[in-house]
Amino acid sequence: MAVITIDGVRLEVADNANVLECALNAGIYIPHLCHHPDLPENGSCRMCIVEVDGIEGVTPSCTLRAKDGMVVHTKTERVNRLRTLALELLLAGHPEDCSTCPKYGNCEMQTLIQYIGANNARMRVRSKGIKMNEENPLLIHDMNRCVLCGRCVRACNDLRGVGVLQYQKKDMETYVGTLHDKLLKDADCRFCTACAEVCPTGTIRDKLQLLDTDRKKEDVVVPCRFACPAHTDIPRYIRFVKEGDYDAAAAVIREKAPFPHVLGLICTQACAKECKRNEVSEAMSIREIKRYAAEHDTGSYWKGKGKQLPDTGKRVCVVGGGPAGLTAAYYLRKQGHAVTVKEELPTVGGMMSYGIPSYRLPRNIVADEAKVIEEQGVVMETGIRVDQPAELLKEYDAVLMATGNHLGVRLPMEGKDLEGVHVNIDFLRKASLGQETGIGKHVIVLGGGNVAFDCARTAKRLGAEEIHLACLEARDVMTADDEEIEQAQEEGIFVHPAQTFERITGTDHVTGVDFMNVKAFYFDENRRAIIEKEEGSEHHIEGDTVIFATGQWSELTPGCGLQLGKANSIVVDSKTLATSVEGIFAAGDVTYGTKSVVQAIASGRDAAVQIDLYLGGDGDISEVLAPEQFKNPYIGKEEGFAERPAVKKQVRPAAERQDSFDQFDFGICDSDICGEADHAVLRLYDMPGRLRLTEVAEASRELHAHVFQPLDRIRGFIEIRLHQIVIHTIMRILHMTIQRVTHRNITEAVFLLFCADAQRSHAHIGRAAGRVRFLKYDHIQIVFPRRDCRRQAGRSSRHYDYICLHCLHKIQYLLFFDFHLKPVCLCPALCSAPETYRFLNFPTFVSLVGSFGTRPAVCMIASFSQTSMHLPHLSHSNSSII
Repeated sequence: MAVITIDGVRLEVADNANVLECALNAGIYIPHLCHHPDLPENGSCRMCIVEVDGIEGVTPSCTLRAKDGMVVHTKTERVNRLRTLALELLLAGHPEDCSTCPKYGNCEMQTLIQYIGANNARMRVRSKGIKMNEENPLLIHDMNRCVLCGRCVRACNDLRGVGVLQYQKKDMETYVGTLHDKLLKDADCRFCTACAEVCPTGTIRDKLQLLDTDRKKEDVVVPCRFACPAHTDIPRYIRFVKEGDYDAAAAVIREKAPFPHVLGLICTQACAKECKRNEVSEAMSIREIKRYAAEHDTGSYWKGKGKQLPDTGKRVCVVGGGPAGLTAAYYLRKQGHAVTVKEELPTVGGMMSYGIPSYRLPRNIVADEAKVIEEQGVVMETGIRVDQPAELLKEYDAVLMATGNHLGVRLPMEGKDLEGVHVNIDFLRKASLGQETGIGKHVIVLGGGNVAFDCARTAKRLGAEEIHLACLEARDVMTADDEEIEQAQEEGIFVHPAQTFERITGTDHVTGVDFMNVKAFYFDENRRAIIEKEEGSEHHIEGDTVIFATGQWSELTPGCGLQLGKANSIVVDSKTLATSVEGIFAAGDVTYGTKSVVQAIASGRDAAVQIDLYLGGDGDISEVLAPEQFKNPYIGKEEGFAERPAVKKQVRPAAERQDSFDQFDFGICDSDICGEADHAVLRLYDMPGRLRLTEVAEASRELHAHVFQPLDRIRGFIEIRLHQIVIHTIMRILHMTIQRVTHRNITEAVFLLFCADAQRSHAHIGRAAGRVRFLKYDHIQIVFPRRDCRRQAGRSSRHYDYICLHCLHKIQYLLFFDFHLKPVCLCPALCSAPETYRFLNFPTFVSLVGSFGTRPAVCMIASFSQTSMHLPHLSHSNSSII
């Protein structure tokens, strides 16, 4: 430690600490501009100059290191004069009018001007005349405002490792830009916007922050998390997936939603619509990444763990077992309340079980995740209908109405009551229960949302030969997902956008529907629908079945005792979700209309908060399940990053799926998942992280999953078994494992990589290794076991890597031997095991730790030696060392 004095204040600081940081941490303000806590210093701005006793002249405090006995002065006459001069020189080339600057009110330069009291009156003002560049995605470059503090260059090169921004010179003016003034996407920018985050003057600005000034900065910085109704920490679980820790990724999702697997299959992806990658090329497959994490989750972070407060003695009844009701019940139980769910249908799940078709959402997945809620202590009662919720207050302290919208709507049009006319909810429920639906061979679906397409595609699977779907909206504004529309058309369903429904024809039974083309469809200032028809465009489509899919209402009636609104929805207080009857709350579709599962989950969380407050709790339902992430800011450069498309899912062809309710969408395959997770546009404060070593309870997991076995003195190795994963992913897995090793008392480590096609794996990994920084770790060697077949003395000789089995628990060496010679242990002083058990060749070793076959695999041999022992230098003739 060192004792220094700054302006008469005595401070005890670490030796060689940054004096500027020491002063700021102690509440002593030293003006500064080029300094940033996350960046290396360069002392270029001269704002932070100080005088030090015993040192001639002035010194930038950002580059000054603390020494014991150092005395620093920050406000001497000389310092103030030189500091003012430095600022005036900067202002000479800076635009004068601050009030028109987008950074006004949040500009560090402006703060310095006010603090120091400088102006540019004494200096000759010049205009740089550099054209503002707004052609790049996400970022604006206005070099007329640049003061050459160098923050953006250091952030791009030293912090992020991308190296796109450099100092350039043109017409005697120095500025920051790309080589040959390329567009950022052509220069392989990663669009992390770290440059905009650290820029003190608004020279480099984030377009999205300028467009949406009503949001908090955090919400603009991470728009996907803000857009998610449940506010799931999407960047965090994407990082975990990229690092191969799917348990942690699933735990992040479970911190906000108890249905990660369901959402991974049918989430409407509001987050993807706000994905910043949209501005560069196309959005990430966020839902598919979530699904992959959920499918590979073993529950090691959340099963039997997480929050569970002591019982409060309060009782809550949740009416309705859909996503909103089950979510509220789950979190209320965690708050210590006794919760009972009453569901009218045979099983819980709501629309997840009886609305969304099983080919999109298999019923076993809904049942599995509902079981987790039941295991938390929530009582499930099915087959019970509640018509008078106020009666429940005699038995319970609070009631939550989450009954959803289960009443299909028939439009008030001619022919709506003919035989052969069905409504969406009844039709989908019968199909889910395996009951007779009564549809014919020629079906017409009226509606353009996801439910309409569910009806059409379900009818196809029930044997309908010809299906037409018509809606009012034009194709580009249809409310259904584009994926749903495209897959329906692939399955032979005819889609007719921009159509009015004139009448359903027929006398005793449906014979078809009359339509007219829509010229314009919009809502006026009173939210009334205005439809302009195209004259003379009336036409007829024949059919024997019509399915209304034009919305749903609640099944509640005025006799339920609650104040009802439009479509029989329950009127609630927008903040407390309280109904007209004290003690009764409502959440989900029954309050705001039919939306999405993730919206219902968010509403259920809100209801849990308000009911907990009503019952005397603190309303804090938050919990942390996943491990902490260390956010390593280094991301490196990647060629063609801006042009990378999102990874496509594996989907069965239409001919194979259109007649079956079996799941046909298999998501992203193993070989693509890490690449898609690395597709993200990362922010300065939203960076890839480092995982702590996790002690996995099981000795191993399923054969084709990633396996992390406990690492201790009894088992001195980690095996990572990889299934259909490309070579560059192996490097990422190695990086993660090395980071885990650094948290343990491991003095040495060797990584052995082996693959069925060793020659090809060496070439691929060799190329990938050039882009991986972790190879510089001390006491780590990456070794490629080599198997060379060559002629020697008329014989075929083969070189294998050998492992000393006895030394596996002490210190590990790679042992190489000639085919004709006896293996020799390189650590004989430590070995006392019988010679017959001392050595294992690689095929034998692999057979012990797991299946080898044709899949690539990685094995780490770690040393737990108490002494400082070093690995031998391996010859290049026997191994390929990076």
